[in-house]
Amino acid sequence: MLKDPAVQEILMDITNDEQSSVSIIECLLNGKTTDEEIAEETEIRLNIVRKVLYKLYDAGIATYKRSKDPETQWYTYSWTFEQEKVADIVTEKFEKFSREIEESLEYEEGNMFFSCKLNGHRYKFDEASENNFECPECGGSLEYQDNSTIIVELKQMMDRMA
Repeated sequence: MLKDPAVQEILMDITNDEQSSVSIIECLLNGKTTDEEIAEETEIRLNIVRKVLYKLYDAGIATYKRSKDPETQWYTYSWTFEQEKVADIVTEKFEKFSREIEESLEYEEGNMFFSCKLNGHRYKFDEASENNFECPECGGSLEYQDNSTIIVELKQMMDRMA
């Protein structure tokens, strides 16, 4: 699961590109549950391990149980990585991306575009005609832009996702 690029991307987003997050999660999956064990196993500083674990906790993909040592009166946190939550996040992200592609396709198919040769800004037909086919930014002339390649690319993306 951690080898999946989509999962790694999500973990990097959650932990703010903390490169050590994957090795910390691997330790959790391999039975290391306390932050001290993880720090020792990975040779990552304890404060970084804790920072990553709390970011995962805030995202809802790690949980912990707190227990008190009767001799030292210190608290120990035992962490668990919630794999199902990661799968839910990946599914959510995939569905959102899929919706965005569909909306973009509808937008491209439902409009005619004109672009400025000078600055590249692109306008829908209504806006271009209101400005007499002159760029409202620089005054350059607006010319018809064929968006059929964009439409083809969006359809191909949808086919790959299906």
